[in-house]
Amino acid sequence: MKEQEKEKQMNDLDFEIDFYERLLKEKPNFIQALIALGEAYTKKGFYKKGLLIDRKLARLRPRDATIRYNLACSYSLLGEIKQALEELRLSIRLGYTDFGYIDKDPDLENLRNHPDYKEIASLFKNKAETKSFE
Repeated sequence: MKEQEKEKQMNDLDFEIDFYERLLKEKPNFIQALIALGEAYTKKGFYKKGLLIDRKLARLRPRDATIRYNLACSYSLLGEIKQALEELRLSIRLGYTDFGYIDKDPDLENLRNHPDYKEIASLFKNKAETKSFE
């Protein structure tokens, strides 16, 4: 049964990818469609395609903390650690606040043993503590 569920999920992702790719041919800067396509690419394991979408989103919305966070995830999945750390730092500076998820997000696993990640982790933990006292 689990194999059938996985196959159905993959088929659903293929449908989503096709749908959003066709939609974006008509409206190439449709933010919600770009976000959905980037997520579908990543779930499907098409990390390079996901990165291209996330880069485009970052050009369209350079000050969006969540878009920058997703870009950090894409870089991390591709092993581009320096860029991932830079984008993660930027996402926090821009206001990304889901600090509990950062520490658990499997997309960021490549970063967790890097010394700069530990510095970033202390930054977001300090921000979280500050918010709890406001």
